[in-house]
Amino acid sequence: MKLIDIINANHWLSVELTLVHLYPDQEEMLDEYRSVYEILKNTEPENNNMRIVLTEYDSDPDDESELKTYIDVSGEDNTKNESGQIISYAIEFVEWKRWLGMDITPETLINFTELEIIAHCLYEMTFIGFDEDEIKEQLESLDNTIEEYKNLTEEEKKQRTFSFDQADLDFGI
Repeated sequence: MKLIDIINANHWLSVELTLVHLYPDQEEMLDEYRSVYEILKNTEPENNNMRIVLTEYDSDPDDESELKTYIDVSGEDNTKNESGQIISYAIEFVEWKRWLGMDITPETLINFTELEIIAHCLYEMTFIGFDEDEIKEQLESLDNTIEEYKNLTEEEKKQRTFSFDQADLDFGI
């Protein structure tokens, strides 16, 4: 089953209620989500080998008495690493037509309802922005930054970067 199939099988009102339940802090953005949902319903999907995977993880609780979980939305295409594990890919920068053409893993379909899958995917695919051109600009900016870094001398890299431990000390991360 592809993402486009479950989008076409569900109505916005049901998606909206699920989205607000799962992401209450996004209630102010419902008009933007609805606009994206309508764009998705009217976009021709592009078939590809990537599959959508939703996985629930325990987060590091700020308060030890309250364990929280979060849902990771990622992609996989059966590429395996040296240990034989399937590699997981971040897909928030992937074009929406490609999202629509992605299959959803069987485990995801078993562990989540269609409405939950749609809500989590909408949240992930709009994490950078609600406009594909804006998302593309952010990706280009990141690519440019990476390219600039690659072109630095080793001395310039040392001057312009710092370790996570140093960031923790400097910024209290």
